[in-house]
Amino acid sequence: MDDRMMQAVLYDRYGGPDVLYVGRVPRPEPAPGEVLVKVRAFSVNGGEVTARSGRLRLLLGRRFPKRVGLDLTGEVVAAGAGVTGFTAGDLVWGVLGRTGFGSAAEYVTVSADRVGRLPDGLDPVEAAALPVATTAVTALRHKAGLRPGERLLVRGAAGGVGSAAVQLGRAYGAEVTALARAANLDFVRGLGAHEAVDHRGVRPAELGRFDVVLDTVGTDLRTFRHLLAPGGRMVAIAFDLGRPLASLGYIAGSAVHGRGRVRFFSGDPRQADFDALARHVAEGALRPAVDTVFSSLEETAAAHRALEAGGVRGKYVVRVA
Repeated sequence: MDDRMMQAVLYDRYGGPDVLYVGRVPRPEPAPGEVLVKVRAFSVNGGEVTARSGRLRLLLGRRFPKRVGLDLTGEVVAAGAGVTGFTAGDLVWGVLGRTGFGSAAEYVTVSADRVGRLPDGLDPVEAAALPVATTAVTALRHKAGLRPGERLLVRGAAGGVGSAAVQLGRAYGAEVTALARAANLDFVRGLGAHEAVDHRGVRPAELGRFDVVLDTVGTDLRTFRHLLAPGGRMVAIAFDLGRPLASLGYIAGSAVHGRGRVRFFSGDPRQADFDALARHVAEGALRPAVDTVFSSLEETAAAHRALEAGGVRGKYVVRVA
């Protein structure tokens, strides 16, 4: 077998999960400042599903084939010039960041400042559910400044970021209310939510007031912003894909007004964020929430299909055989 080539998940046109296939592409070599990682596992994220479907085609263009996979766990194979913090054999986790997709592959190169060492004793496959948790840490700690005793509402609490936010909110001393599907209420209670509410069975106004609202859904932001108590903060990590311009316009407009504004950001974690994540794991404040492990690259389409169907509890993870 030619070791200059590798398997990766590709697609040649926008569409449903069935457009995904496993093909052969050149194995990358690490540039200065990068590490080459043999991928153990990756998770499926909403952003890449949105990209694959074509809803971002104006931004992503029509150059194919395109790749999927945003985060990863794996083993360092080689380090490029100037990399001093990692050596061959180190187990790491990371996120490709805004540079694009591509972790659904046997190997990937990634900037050394976008990975961190995997905590001792954490299974690399299960750990693939956690890189996205850096978004929850940033949202609660740095964007919202969540304090002990405050009321926290997590919308989309059973998903990847939401399930991490419930755990971290509890660890940070907040009183956590989790909004999720009825079938997932016991799941989010098990993560530490003080109250779990079926989002289809209650009107938002009935939920009361909150010091912090973390929204992972992106729709009806105006409605949930009105739940903020005086001095409250709202952080959104998604926008309404059905009305993207109106949604982004509302977020931008709210940011001008200061009090009660919506803080919107897209996760772009660096090594310090992964180090913080490792500390939370070591302290027992955070554990992987894995819904299903798919056994090989060939099952990536099935993982995309499952995420689109809804009802995920934590993350769908794909093992790279």
